[in-house]
Amino acid sequence: MYAQMIKSTGEGVKSRDEMSPEEAAFQEKVDADIKIEPRDWMPEGYRKTLIRQIGQHAHSEIVGQLPEGNWITRAPTLERKMILLAKVQDEAGHGLYLYSAAETLGVTRDELTEALLTGKMKYSSIFNYPTLNWADIGAVGWLVDGAAIMNQVPLQRTSYGPYSRAMIRICKEESFHQRQGYDIMMKMAQGTPEQKKMAQDALNRYWYPSLMMFGPSDAESVHSAQSMAWKIKVNTNDELRQKFVDQTVPQAEYLGLTVPDENLKWNEEKGGHDFSEPDWTEFFDVLKGNGPCNTDRLNARVKAWEDGEWVRDGLLAHAEKKAARKVAAE
Repeated sequence: MYAQMIKSTGEGVKSRDEMSPEEAAFQEKVDADIKIEPRDWMPEGYRKTLIRQIGQHAHSEIVGQLPEGNWITRAPTLERKMILLAKVQDEAGHGLYLYSAAETLGVTRDELTEALLTGKMKYSSIFNYPTLNWADIGAVGWLVDGAAIMNQVPLQRTSYGPYSRAMIRICKEESFHQRQGYDIMMKMAQGTPEQKKMAQDALNRYWYPSLMMFGPSDAESVHSAQSMAWKIKVNTNDELRQKFVDQTVPQAEYLGLTVPDENLKWNEEKGGHDFSEPDWTEFFDVLKGNGPCNTDRLNARVKAWEDGEWVRDGLLAHAEKKAARKVAAE
């Protein structure tokens, strides 16, 4: 059953004439910016699309703890350790909010986890790149969380109520994550020549993977048109990528760092930067499992799931005993 949920619906965007009465009424609510709630009627394709998107978003938050968690014990000061530890804890909380939102669509958390561990569902490709040094933690906070915020702020207006409400708190916390990353990069860029070189190297390696976080160009995206019609997404991939570049380039200039793109320049006519596209061959190769850290990331999640089995079993046994006592008392 679950395998069918995560398959692409293969449906094009229907015209009003092609819609059933239920679909037309649903679309009218969406067009009127009325939130869709769990008990409301919804097209099966809408539900499947949300399960896929929210599930992958939740998985990304959980897997996203791994590159940074690796540096908690090696952070340069106690203050930095505390900040990074709080950030990693926040990411776990984000995963919890999102799994809870997905459950309102009729899928269990165990089903979502199984889909991740068996490779049926993906997570953001950015987390398959290594964090080689402390400057990388700054780049992750500045660039990766910056791209995440650009993606996620519009999701506060997404048409599905539980997802929209979960994003409000997530976005507030992500803004702090981005600031701590930029603060790390500022300290590195203003430090010794060696530290500034590390900051530039981190920017060089994370720039294009960060641009990939917005997904393929609109012409190649198989889900964008329908997701836009349903207001699951309210901006296209290319719109968000452009906003990210235009926001981030001045920040890099302030740091005294150079964005690794020879074609980057301001275009007065369009009021934004011209920039080079990422290597989409690399993007799809990483999605297929061939990134630098794909195997390590998935193995870590499998190990965590297996090591936590005794905790889940204990909680389930306790819940069953509590339910049995309640039945007996009645």
